[in-house]
Amino acid sequence: MADPNELAKRVVANVEQVIVGKRPQILLSLAAWLCEGHVLLEDVPGVAKTMLARALATSVGCQFKRVQCTPDLLPTDVTGASIFNQKTSEFEFRPGPVFSQILLADEINRTTPRTQASLLEAMAESRVTVDGITHTLRPPFLVIATQNPVDHEGTFPLPEAQLDRFLMKFSLGYPAFDEELRMLEMLEKEHPLNRLQPVVQAADLVACQQAVRTVHVDVKVRQYIMQLVHETREHDDLALGASPRASIALFRASQAMAALRGRNFVQPDDVKRIAQPVLAHRLILKPESRLRRVTAQQIVDEMLAEIAVPTLENAT
Repeated sequence: MADPNELAKRVVANVEQVIVGKRPQILLSLAAWLCEGHVLLEDVPGVAKTMLARALATSVGCQFKRVQCTPDLLPTDVTGASIFNQKTSEFEFRPGPVFSQILLADEINRTTPRTQASLLEAMAESRVTVDGITHTLRPPFLVIATQNPVDHEGTFPLPEAQLDRFLMKFSLGYPAFDEELRMLEMLEKEHPLNRLQPVVQAADLVACQQAVRTVHVDVKVRQYIMQLVHETREHDDLALGASPRASIALFRASQAMAALRGRNFVQPDDVKRIAQPVLAHRLILKPESRLRRVTAQQIVDEMLAEIAVPTLENAT
């Protein structure tokens, strides 16, 4: 099955048996996975960040592993290490949790920069090098990292260069009153995650990743993407704008959003829908702008409101 729209319908319906009222965030996670990108979830504890990652892995029949990031976590605890086997008198490589298809790096800002950096090669190239030997990770590979925006004691904030490696950053947020009431009803007897079954195969998602790359992006839409990115580099409130990696991320994510909605071409609305989770975390505010409590999200919203949206004549 190489139909991203059909895959999205099945996966979203399945995940919503566990996660209540978070369809936009589920779609964003799927879009990132279809772009072969990675997701940073910044939210308070207890809003189902881990459940989202586990539900996605189960729905697609992928191997899921979780790393609880702590200050004493070593890079080899993530990537794996070579262990001496006394029986064979040889070193054997024992793979770490990164050798999975969905890796949840829980509270990534609680581990040291050295351990944070151990994920960079896996995220950028879907491979890991240990003791000079390169190991390719099994597709489809997705890193979902989480961090707590409230408790910063004893944390190691991700450098801007590492934030740029995440395709998207967004929050789940608290559920509405009715949604939380429904959640209590679902959890009355057992956790719904225990009943969840795969609805598509990993090979289907890999096929959809290839299909997303064929989605047409009109010249006017490409120019619109470039206008958004270049505006961040000239904005008075920003010390650093979006990089060329951000341009590629916005381009790919727009293709994925169009494909998830059953179209083989990108509309400007796809770009607008995806712009904030793709761009906001890549922008660095000037100190004086922070004092005025300007946020990167506000700046992206202003640019979306000010830049003229192109009209596609032959979009069908």
